[in-house]
Amino acid sequence: MDEIRLNVALLRRKVPNLTTAAKSIGIRPATVSNLCTGKIDLGKAEVKTLVGLATLANCTVDELIIRGEKLNMIETQIKTLDFFAPLVKGGTTGLVARPGMGQLVILAELMHRFKESDYTTVFLLPTTEHSELDGTTELADFVTVSIDETFSKLAELQGNIIFITDKSYIVSGELLDLQEKLVTESIHNITTILLDLSGEVVDEDMPYGPLETVWQLDTDLATRHLYPAIHPIYSTSSIIEGVDLDERHFNVRQRAQKLLRRYRELRSIVTVHGINKIPETELGTYKRGERLEAYFTQPFFVAEPFTGQEGRAVSMSQTLMDVESILDGKMDHLSVEELKYKGSLE
Repeated sequence: MDEIRLNVALLRRKVPNLTTAAKSIGIRPATVSNLCTGKIDLGKAEVKTLVGLATLANCTVDELIIRGEKLNMIETQIKTLDFFAPLVKGGTTGLVARPGMGQLVILAELMHRFKESDYTTVFLLPTTEHSELDGTTELADFVTVSIDETFSKLAELQGNIIFITDKSYIVSGELLDLQEKLVTESIHNITTILLDLSGEVVDEDMPYGPLETVWQLDTDLATRHLYPAIHPIYSTSSIIEGVDLDERHFNVRQRAQKLLRRYRELRSIVTVHGINKIPETELGTYKRGERLEAYFTQPFFVAEPFTGQEGRAVSMSQTLMDVESILDGKMDHLSVEELKYKGSLE
């Protein structure tokens, strides 16, 4: 039987205010979000939910379902992104974070890395001035200041494109108009990354509308200076839950998340009562979780002048081997500090 998934691109174009629209017909925004990213298997979705979404999009249920088409990931060689929430080629990714949690550093690093690839980056500046973008937008191949200028640039470029912009264009409706225009002109080679410099995005159910990938940053990791502070449980991608993800990757990710969930529970006990309150049988889990959390830190090339640490790129295949080694206890002899900001274990 064909694998099926939600036609997120169609839903995004047809229903710009999806959160409000979904609530108006009794569909929880979280349900829509989970369907879009694959947390909920489309085959297990309630018929009334699919019918409701089709009604909102003014299309048939069949048009809302994609059958048999493979999603491809863009490998960034940033361990935590590739492992927990791969960037979907041709999809839309949203960064969910408060200001100051490192999202602009992640964007800067991505643009730096894409310069070494066949991807061209285009950054559409927010509608209002943001001094915190100084030093970040300069890393883009092209910077635009309006929707019209952006369309002209995207239309003239060849090859694969990474398009980055701010939530303000979603609020104004201009991004939806741009996406519809690109579809009309059969321009499909664009992967979009959205950010929200205000930080209000954290408090909204679906701040960007339907997404293929969600990169949610974690306050706890940022507070402890464990960067990139990508939340290993809440960050996800539509690639993850389907057959598009390598089975080994899927299984290792499941094991890693299970360990980190328990580690986070145990860590809350340690924070309040000390490590002696952890049962002896759970101590190994706690220590291994600490090591895995430390492993997912990574020195960035764009941060070299500030940290003095050389940036590291780690392939997806190497990350899988490293995580398996930690989960299997083969790295139990290493301290947490020996695993922080080290790149690969090779």
